[in-house]
Amino acid sequence: MAALLIFVAVYVVLAAGRLPFLRIDRTGACIIGASLMVATGVMPLAEAWASINFDTIVLLFGMMIVVANLRLSGFFAAVAEWVVEHAHRPIVLLAAVVLVAGFFSAFFVNDTMCLVLTPLVLEITKQLRRNPVPYLLAVAMASNIGSVATITGNPQNMMVGSFSGIHYRVFTAALAPIGAVGLVLTIGVIALFYRREFSLGEQATVDRRPVRTNKVLMWKSVAVSAGMIVLFFVGRPVPQVALLAGAILLITRRVKPEKVYREIDWSLLVLFAGLFVVIAGVEKTSLPEDLFRIAQRFGLERTFALSTFAALLSNIVSNVPAVLVFKPFIARLQNPAHSWLALAMSTTLAGNLTLLGSVANLIVVQKARHEVQIGFWEYFRTGAPLAVLTIAAGVLMLG
Repeated sequence: MAALLIFVAVYVVLAAGRLPFLRIDRTGACIIGASLMVATGVMPLAEAWASINFDTIVLLFGMMIVVANLRLSGFFAAVAEWVVEHAHRPIVLLAAVVLVAGFFSAFFVNDTMCLVLTPLVLEITKQLRRNPVPYLLAVAMASNIGSVATITGNPQNMMVGSFSGIHYRVFTAALAPIGAVGLVLTIGVIALFYRREFSLGEQATVDRRPVRTNKVLMWKSVAVSAGMIVLFFVGRPVPQVALLAGAILLITRRVKPEKVYREIDWSLLVLFAGLFVVIAGVEKTSLPEDLFRIAQRFGLERTFALSTFAALLSNIVSNVPAVLVFKPFIARLQNPAHSWLALAMSTTLAGNLTLLGSVANLIVVQKARHEVQIGFWEYFRTGAPLAVLTIAAGVLMLG
């Protein structure tokens, strides 16, 4: 009973974002929940430590260091600037934003691309006197969709990769085509809902904007990142490779380590650790068995049913907690590897359903708020159809 009450309380905060009248956010709720699991005797401290999946945390930590170096070197900004500079029509500019956000999100975590591209898109649309909203929506939605392609695209994929043991290459072969179709659909859906912006075929000339780069750091970061991705595909352990890449990039005379540390989302790492303990406590109750019976009743071994439930849950409690809810019983389904892929696909693509469905969405809205206001319904009227279409495409392509 204690474990169930703690679980419910934690997930209420995860769904709401914070507790009213108290300064408890999602990370704090996970810390409190994990501590209560130990304090109430649900599990001893040693068992709580053992329940934390350090492969996932190490992978995320290593990727954060790699991404921090690429961002501090100016690499992402330079690439994005070059691409949009050569986009001479509004629809081409939209396609360029979508492809840049989607491609780099696949390998370097979607939130990063939103941080880099949002100010750039705002500056370009202001210079061209265009409506910035469709291009900002493109940043958020394409970042979410592109991140579905690989294990290192987003935190929930990292968790799925660690839990399932699916090879990086196999994961990419299954989900990258879905990501590619999703990016094409993103261009089409945004162009459809903002017809006035893209119906005119006038030229859109962007003046060259100087981008500050640290060339030595940039080439070093690019070389290490390329080597890391190659090792992912040849089958080396993903967490080990990511951590090694991060360690190599910390050996430098050009960047103060404090700058790199400030780029690391420490609260997210702590949130993960706390959630692992909370879920391990729940696994001692009858809830996993109950969920498994529900899964059998609703046929969650089928891709459509699993994807629908996962997408809905992702928009209630967020995608990372949704993956952990499915963890106790998904290995007992008829085809676990296929189910893990369907779970990664649906929880990621469901991020486009609402403004609150993904952290990437919130980053774009927050960074753009001084220039333009994007409300819930402004986002929903484009994001919801796109989410439905991309998840449907994913279900069909996974079979």
